[in-house]
Amino acid sequence: MTAEVDREERRRRVWGATLLRALVLVATFLALVAFSMALAKVTLTPSPVSEDLVRANLRPGRSLRQYAEDYTFLAACKQAGGNLLLGVPFGILLPILVPRRLRMLRMVMLTVTVMVVIELVQGALVAGRAFDIDDAILNTSGALLGYLLVGRWVSHRYHVLAEGTTRAEAAPEPKAKRKFAPKSGPRSKTKSKLASKLMTKPKPKPSSKTKATPVSKAKSKVKPKSKSRSRAAAGRSASGLVASGRALFGRLLTRDR
Repeated sequence: MTAEVDREERRRRVWGATLLRALVLVATFLALVAFSMALAKVTLTPSPVSEDLVRANLRPGRSLRQYAEDYTFLAACKQAGGNLLLGVPFGILLPILVPRRLRMLRMVMLTVTVMVVIELVQGALVAGRAFDIDDAILNTSGALLGYLLVGRWVSHRYHVLAEGTTRAEAAPEPKAKRKFAPKSGPRSKTKSKLASKLMTKPKPKPSSKTKATPVSKAKSKVKPKSKSRSRAAAGRSASGLVASGRALFGRLLTRDR
């Protein structure tokens, strides 16, 4: 029961994480589409009034110097701040859509590409607008600022969630442990006997050296006893011969008398 409950909870977590991931992707894509439409409306709208005043700028910093010299403080802040704000959504939305590795570098490269293309279209097709390299620099700076303030944290949380769901989906499900009851019968008895025999350590057998030592000692002890016995037997036999010889000699003397 516990294994089944764990599986159900795990499936719910995986499904919830994948659903949240899909919702975040859809919301990011829709927000990026809406921002692209607003950006196109702001940057690609013709302005016939300023057609004689606007000129192309290929030198970085030239327009910024013009803002400081010819414009008022509020007008300069509005012009430069507007270009910065146009790049902030790129720094928030693009890191979610690009891979986690080198996401800041990829975000900057995509922002630079999009802004340069927009400036080229402005200078070539839109009346009253011209290509300005300072606008692309300000837009890219705004994207980098948005990434450092918000986009970094949001993209980190999203990619951590995505990696967690992929690992949970790829991980195998835990198998339930089966408990085997011991079987009663002749086979179980024989198995228990064999196990007890295997568990008991065999006693070490005496080696040939240990056997040879007591035998050699016994032989060494027996040899002096056999020599003493043979000497005693030889002495007894010699004394018996002497006694028998004396008895015969005594008998002969009594007969002669």
